[in-house]
Amino acid sequence: MISRNFKNVLVVSIGFLSLFTAYGGLQSLQSSLNAEAGMGVASLSVIYASIIISSMFLPPIMIKNLGCKWTIVVGMGCYVSYSFGNLYPGWYTLMPTSVILGLGGSPLWSAKCTYLTISGNTQAAKENKKGSDVINHYFGIFFFIFQSSAVWGNLMSSLIFGQDTSISDIPEDILATCGAADCGLTVAVNSTINKPAQKLVWTLVGCYIGVGVLAMLIVGIFLDNIDHQQTSQFRENREPFCHTFLATFRLLKDWRLLTLIPLTMYSGFEQSFLSGEYTKNYVTCALGIHFVGFVMMCFGAANSLSSFLFGRIARYTGRAALFYFAAATNFACIIALLFWRPHPDQLPVFFVFSALWGMADAIWQTQTNALYGVLFPRDKEAAFANYRMWESLGFVIAFAYSTFLCLEYKLYIVLAVLVLSMVTYPIVEYNEYKNPTKPIEQPTYENHKKAEETDIISQTWM
Repeated sequence: MISRNFKNVLVVSIGFLSLFTAYGGLQSLQSSLNAEAGMGVASLSVIYASIIISSMFLPPIMIKNLGCKWTIVVGMGCYVSYSFGNLYPGWYTLMPTSVILGLGGSPLWSAKCTYLTISGNTQAAKENKKGSDVINHYFGIFFFIFQSSAVWGNLMSSLIFGQDTSISDIPEDILATCGAADCGLTVAVNSTINKPAQKLVWTLVGCYIGVGVLAMLIVGIFLDNIDHQQTSQFRENREPFCHTFLATFRLLKDWRLLTLIPLTMYSGFEQSFLSGEYTKNYVTCALGIHFVGFVMMCFGAANSLSSFLFGRIARYTGRAALFYFAAATNFACIIALLFWRPHPDQLPVFFVFSALWGMADAIWQTQTNALYGVLFPRDKEAAFANYRMWESLGFVIAFAYSTFLCLEYKLYIVLAVLVLSMVTYPIVEYNEYKNPTKPIEQPTYENHKKAEETDIISQTWM
């Protein structure tokens, strides 16, 4: 019989799986599907810029007033609006829905992280286990299920776009511009030659809207409202708005958070490179847009399996070993991508790169999220809001220079941020090793529950 907390982790994970089956598929296609005047990439940049703004104040306000469950449901609704905007993509449809998605994005992820952290600490106290171990395990399960969304979303796009009868071979003169050999700024124009029929685009977006609505229903019906009492107490004892607004920024006084900014931003850089640059300058350029889904499926499968694996072995290897393994993997991929000249005859290589990137990304996602939960147990909402804010800044910067910097320079920038991250991160890890952060846990579940009820109300605002 599974515990109530484990059941809730599964519900959250399945809900996010359904939601990001839609959004992940759309994100992978934006740089190729809506390539005119860089509209697709611009919409992604607006999304993450909006997430930065929402991270400054919305997560604590929404979580404290609505609770984690209903904050997740509202955030999911914001994501579904972006799918509606892609039915008739244009500047007047994509930009407003991108802003809506961004405003709901940070509360959604902060609420999810807070929910999993509370569940992990509660279960750890109940079973007399170490809180960080259970939190690591829960995040590993979440990302194992969640990251498989890349498989299903991209499978849908490849199967639907694969029905297009206008697919043709890519000329050699266009193949010569693929990869870092050429600047890569003309690929978006060339790729519009094989743009799928509009009827197929509508079919795909309609399917994405359906699974997005399904995600809202799953969470709304089946997820327990574990912090209902705390939110009721908060609404009865409401603090000044300015106090709530500044919660995210007050945590920046903690030097550990400041030191983690390069690592957090790198998560945005590496994800944006795969979804915005690799899919366009390597896959779409050399194979065609109908192959984007299949290659990203490989990324999703590797990411999902690795998330589950690394979430379980982290207790034996420690975070540092996994972080450096991910860094070495990304470093090797970046160097190889600088010299590789993609060609349809090298089909397996496209999948090897996406699988390796997915394995490394699994570590960045599971371990960075878990690290924030361990370092800031009394400021969970503000900590995860900062996480989304700085990660989103990495996305914004990467998508902003996407349309005017050559691919070679983009790879060098990702490499530089990676190296900086691996210089600053060990400082925090060493400090945590020498001075472990005391988790919020009591010897018995009953004592923990009482402490949690009073602590969650005051955390973040201290």
